[in-house]
Formats: sequence, structure tokens, C-alpha cells
Amino acid sequence: MALTIRTPSSADATALADLHVQTWRETYTHLLPEGYFDEAFIRGRHEMWARLTGDAREDLTVRLAEVDGVLVGLAMSGPPQGDDPPRDRQLYFIYVAASAHGTGAGQALLEAVLGDAPALLWVAKQNPRAIAFYRRNGFAFDGVEQLDPGAPAITDLRMVR
Repeated sequence: MALTIRTPSSADATALADLHVQTWRETYTHLLPEGYFDEAFIRGRHEMWARLTGDAREDLTVRLAEVDGVLVGLAMSGPPQGDDPPRDRQLYFIYVAASAHGTGAGQALLEAVLGDAPALLWVAKQNPRAIAFYRRNGFAFDGVEQLDPGAPAITDLRMVR
């Protein structure tokens, strides 16, 4: 198994959007209303990845993971969002296809977008796999929670390290 972490190019935008939708379906379908993954949601992910891969922002770190040449994961970090953040960097997301869980792709993506720097992240309260992963990497809950603005059925908990 050959794991590669790299910076995406505009040629990766469609595949990244499709993987982003796939990983959300794998992770959150049971928490979201019927029809959540409609055409508007999918189009929004395609537009997002076209922007992210077309206009490189120096304040964002975006990486993708491939196993044997197949795209299996994506991650992004950048400046924190919200008022009075407790850290100067935020992990926006790491998504790895269920078929690639246990390959080390998630760990490699985390290291590529954050290293061991102090950071904050938001994780779904209903995602014990992700919570365990972040705890293994030094993150701890700080007691702040919110409803996910894009998916109000999901409660997000803030973790920091």
C-alpha cells in the first residue's frame, strides 16, 4: 500500500467534491433528514472545491490523501472562525473514505495540515470514531458546543490542544 499526501490542483476539484459528499454520506446519513444530499448540496461541494483548488489562499492548508493512486481523504486547516477563538489555527475537517479507515490516511492528513501545532476543531458529538482519533492526537473538549450551522441535527463539540 502506497500512501501519498499532496496539495490538490484544480484538476482534482471534481474528485474531491465527490469524495467530500461520499464521506458525509458514510458518516452523517443517520443524523440528517431524508433528502439532505440533494442536488444543491452536491453542487455546493463542487463549487467549494473549484474555489479551493482554483484560488490558492496562503492562510489555508489543504491536502488530499491517495492510497495506491486512489483518492481516499481530504483535510483543511486555516485561521479560526468565530469570536475570540482559543487558538490561532483551526482544523476545518479531515474526511477519509470508510474503505480507507485504518490505513493511516487520517493521521497523515492531520500531520500535513497541522503538524503538532496548537489548534481547535469542531467534531460531531455523535461521531465517536473521530472523537477517539482527536483524543489520541492530544485534543480535549473545552466545554463549548453548538448546533452545526450546515446540519442542525448535529451537535458540534469544540476540542483544543
